[in-house]
Amino acid sequence: MKLYLNNPNEEWIVDRLCQEWNQHNSIFSTNDPNKADLLWIISPWSVSNISKKFLREKKVVCTIHHIDFDKFDFNEKREFKKLDKYVDFYHVISDKTENDLKKITDKEIWNNPWWIDSKLWYEINEKKELRRKYNIDQESYLVGSFQRDTEGADLKSPKLSKGPDRFITIVKALSKEFPNLEVVLAGKRRQYVLKQLKQEKIKFYYFEMVEPKLLNELYNMLNLYVVSSRIEGGPQAIYECALSKTPIISTNVGVATKFLHPSSIFKMDNFMEAKPNTEYAYDKIQTQIIPEGFTPFINKFKVLLFNIF
Repeated sequence: MKLYLNNPNEEWIVDRLCQEWNQHNSIFSTNDPNKADLLWIISPWSVSNISKKFLREKKVVCTIHHIDFDKFDFNEKREFKKLDKYVDFYHVISDKTENDLKKITDKEIWNNPWWIDSKLWYEINEKKELRRKYNIDQESYLVGSFQRDTEGADLKSPKLSKGPDRFITIVKALSKEFPNLEVVLAGKRRQYVLKQLKQEKIKFYYFEMVEPKLLNELYNMLNLYVVSSRIEGGPQAIYECALSKTPIISTNVGVATKFLHPSSIFKMDNFMEAKPNTEYAYDKIQTQIIPEGFTPFINKFKVLLFNIF
């Protein structure tokens, strides 16, 4: 069995997933679609880079990360139908995406979360040392958000699917309970949240683009990580918080219900009642740790190619 992944090379999480797969599953992998038995369209937005000849001749698996029906216009539908005719089955990581995808295709849909590397994401016990390293007060109540907030090249308009406006609402409310609250941000295009925090005079630390080692250290300094999104594929932060034992609360998006305790999942009318449960999340994420996290994928691909059960 040889598998080809269409790596988008966009400095996004999908690039890291491709690198991890190829690194740990080289025996199954090829960089040449012509030599592949199976094409894994892990970034459907870049499928045009693959010859239609290969799409017709090979088995095709396509990952759909999420569907935003507010943006699913005529052009999006047309492109989806073009791809759909080549796909043997779809892969999704969340129940929400599975249910949404069922509305637009009758192809098989397989629901399985991503793997995660415990060498990148782990608990660090020396948390006081970390705060000293970054010159952060030991008494500060740190709230984290590591994502992007604005729409593409438009650095002013908030990307509402990510809920940056909700994040500000939550931080403002928490700051009344924790007067020593400070915010830790990471990721590109954080202009909306940065502007709002300045207006609210809430102190923050901003790390634009960071390597996993630094990001793991940032997680380990936090008192709370907040996922305030309206629509998500993952987000990856849920996996990373779970494995690093970072306290996290989240809206009911993406994989939240797979890994977080029900008490950690909130609606905007009750977010102050949400409670992190790090041990629950840590226990739930264990099945996704590399290399075991690859096993369901390998088995599923073998079924597709060889009818091996």
